[in-house]
Amino acid sequence: MTITIYHNPDCGTSRNTLAMIRQSGEEPEIVEYLKNPPPRDKLISLIATMGITPRALLRQKDTPYVGLNLANPKWSDDDLIDFMMAHPILINRPIVVSPKGVKLCRPSETVLGLLAVADIGQFVKEDGQVISPKRPGRHAE
Repeated sequence: MTITIYHNPDCGTSRNTLAMIRQSGEEPEIVEYLKNPPPRDKLISLIATMGITPRALLRQKDTPYVGLNLANPKWSDDDLIDFMMAHPILINRPIVVSPKGVKLCRPSETVLGLLAVADIGQFVKEDGQVISPKRPGRHAE
């Protein structure tokens, strides 16, 4: 199975998602989108496939979101995509593409639904949270 992750190595959620993919036995194609942003048409395609709006993909924390006044509803979808192209840090991450679909994997265990082998065994996130194979997204009991 081919998996692609739009990844930011400085992001804990992105690192956890990548580790879960690898723990499933897959080695994904890694796109460090801050260094190599997707072309505009690819970004539009990813947004459409996820079934979300460009606004839903905007990252607010540690970005120029406030300074650019992006909360203002005056901005069209095309405008927001223009901002993401000019400032890739505004693209929320990680986005994972697999034959099972495309998702913004926040929280990181969202990726389990995109893997060929979703039962990856027990996984411990960087923050110490244990993801149980029987109850993804919950602490192990």
